[in-house]
Amino acid sequence: MEATATNTDARLAPEAFAERAQAIEREVGRVIVGQRELVRQTLTGLLANSHVLLEGVPGLGKTMLVRTIADVIDCTFNRIQFTPDLMPADITGTNILIEEDGQRIFKFQAGPIFANLVLADEINRATPKTQSSLLEAMQEHQVTVARQRFPLDPPFFVLATQNPLEMEGTYPLPEAQLDRFIFKVMVPFPSEEDLISIMDRTTGSESVTASKVCTAAEIVEMQRLARAVPIAPHVTAYAVSILAASHPDQPRAPGLVRDYVRYGGSPRGAQALVTAGKIYALLDGRFNVSTDDIRAVAMPSLRHRIILNFEGEAEGITTEATVRAILDAVAVPTVE
Repeated sequence: MEATATNTDARLAPEAFAERAQAIEREVGRVIVGQRELVRQTLTGLLANSHVLLEGVPGLGKTMLVRTIADVIDCTFNRIQFTPDLMPADITGTNILIEEDGQRIFKFQAGPIFANLVLADEINRATPKTQSSLLEAMQEHQVTVARQRFPLDPPFFVLATQNPLEMEGTYPLPEAQLDRFIFKVMVPFPSEEDLISIMDRTTGSESVTASKVCTAAEIVEMQRLARAVPIAPHVTAYAVSILAASHPDQPRAPGLVRDYVRYGGSPRGAQALVTAGKIYALLDGRFNVSTDDIRAVAMPSLRHRIILNFEGEAEGITTEATVRAILDAVAVPTVE
């Protein structure tokens, strides 16, 4: 009887999942002009119970996107503006000395990391020491201060924005930090048509605001469903093959990887492919993952996990070109 009930829920849940996700995307779209793929990839990171890194030049609406998502979901939201003088305690919190009942005691003062949705704005303008204060929170969903552990309430989602590294006053993110983001999403420059719509919305007398269409508890429910999506062994093997081909010492690696890649993706890269593939299937109303889902999420899942060698950087090779070469080299499995 229990197995039958589970199968029934599985047939019904994807429809509710897709409808709820579409409602979020529609409401975000009332404020954010165009950028549908950007919105979908950001939402995928949230539903995967992971984190997303947005990169683009200033003024493309990265911060506005994050604030709009916070407006659409009924959850706590904090923004951290990263600057060179920001300290780790400014993020995680610290113990302060207070007087209580005639005694002086230390009490933990929570930092802005204690929220459901955290905007780490211009994360690469802070020093590596400050950036590292996010590592434990992003991976283990907890913060340790003075040997005390403080759990972070679910859902916990860090949306970080960064300017291109070529710009003044930026510090490169450590590889361990980058690996904790399920996606790295490049924010494109809007088309002329979208720019006209942006001008109409932002320079007129009326402002467009988003309404709340989802709660934090509903997001947690969607996250649990996403993990329950079954995936066929050959699809999992395909995701693993793509990751293996990103390593220059593997037989699957194409020539571009062998010549210009120093380090390939970590096992988190394969986890990102599988988890995001499950969510893309659900967003399409399906309760099974296809190889097309894996291919659709390969670029944002792997572009920040592949590290080029000196020759690759000197030749102007991009990680995007490397991922495309991998997808071309790894054969898509066929099921008889």
